[in-house]
Amino acid sequence: MVGLKVFGQPASTEVSRVLTCLFEKNLEFQLVRIDTFKKEHKIPEFLQLQDPSGQVTFREGDLTLIYSRKIIRHLCDKYADQGNKKLYGNGSLEKASIEQWLQAEAQNFWPPSAKLVFHLAFAKPLGKEPNMSIIEENEKRLSDILDVYDQRLGKNAFLAGDEFTLADLSHLPNTHYLVSRCERGKKLFTERKNVARWVNDITNRESWKKVTEMQNEHPAPLEK
Repeated sequence: MVGLKVFGQPASTEVSRVLTCLFEKNLEFQLVRIDTFKKEHKIPEFLQLQDPSGQVTFREGDLTLIYSRKIIRHLCDKYADQGNKKLYGNGSLEKASIEQWLQAEAQNFWPPSAKLVFHLAFAKPLGKEPNMSIIEENEKRLSDILDVYDQRLGKNAFLAGDEFTLADLSHLPNTHYLVSRCERGKKLFTERKNVARWVNDITNRESWKKVTEMQNEHPAPLEK
């Protein structure tokens, strides 16, 4: 599918979410790497398309999307018969379950996990001091959420059932940073048996391995 373009850095959680979906769907795309940490962007087209957060922009012909969760839904709807056909469910009931967990990720999981990713994994490299009160508050919030996840994953292999779907995929970026970059964050996942098994399963998917390879090949520079 020549014509699909993603603007951003693979290290961005928003970009990596979209890239993983593209790999799951076996879609051809062009990645235009942008250094989101620099004040000036050198690619004029990106300047015209840049979203407020400066993290990810997706272009397909005349269509431009800027929110990763909206982008992955679009890809699964438009290319339902390509690649992983179960990614967004088969039928209204499966899709409703996936949507429930996508909402849980966006509204419940993402806010505390994003704050922990910043303060535990990126604050010091950016020359900032981690805020311990924010860390402790969001560890408690994420712990409560992961307790619910652990119960759910004791009944099913994945969040929305026994198949890997967008519900799981959307959790990958923040989960990856917390598990791989800091022992304190990792413990939140590994101390829960079912969550630990789930994290191992989703982070070992070929689609995610390709994304982490891209992150390692050309890491985004962090500037103070």
